[in-house]
Amino acid sequence: MARMPEGRSRSGWGTVSADRRLDAPAFHRNHRPIGEVLRRHLRDTAGHLIEIGSGTGQHAAALAPLVPALTWWPTDVVPEHLESIEAWRQASGADTLMPSVSLDAASADWGLGQPGRPPIDGVVALLAFNVIHIAPWVVAEGLLAGAGRWLQPGGRLFLYGPFARNGVHTAPSNAAFDASLRQQNPDWGVRDLADIEALAASAGLRLEAVDEMPANNLTLVMEKAGRP
Repeated sequence: MARMPEGRSRSGWGTVSADRRLDAPAFHRNHRPIGEVLRRHLRDTAGHLIEIGSGTGQHAAALAPLVPALTWWPTDVVPEHLESIEAWRQASGADTLMPSVSLDAASADWGLGQPGRPPIDGVVALLAFNVIHIAPWVVAEGLLAGAGRWLQPGGRLFLYGPFARNGVHTAPSNAAFDASLRQQNPDWGVRDLADIEALAASAGLRLEAVDEMPANNLTLVMEKAGRP
């Protein structure tokens, strides 16, 4: 996850194998519905996909085969996560899944185009699953700015997680989760959809779809202006 203290894993994760693979319980609940969203929006898309805050690497390993025309680049900033991502990649055998890359979404320079990193051209999708609410707001700002800079015209940004609408949480469980996050770190918290839309607009993206997901989560799909 972007901007997480070095060497720490998200709460509840555990090592499931000797090769350093980590297991996130949320993955088992959400990867199928997320996969359906990706297939619906990206089934006719070819190019490069960058996943921000890949965490354990389970989503990359499970979902990359669902969009075989896309080269999937998993990224994170925590060394333990990068090890887990790489272990899941090797276990998956997915031909289109690239080695893990250290990338901080809040940075102005993502290092694209450098050896072993995503290319500058042909980035048609950016993903962030359960990232921006457990990271400072500067990560959301950097992520949307990066999407506006690096996505090809017509490319899409996918954000999955809990969101508030017009300052109101969509469920009591999300309100409790938000309070818990802010108690852990005042810079964390469930983000409001209107604030994300404002960032998107400033980066040249528009909200294309809001997909309802299990456990009171949403997937936001934002498209960069123009066509490939």
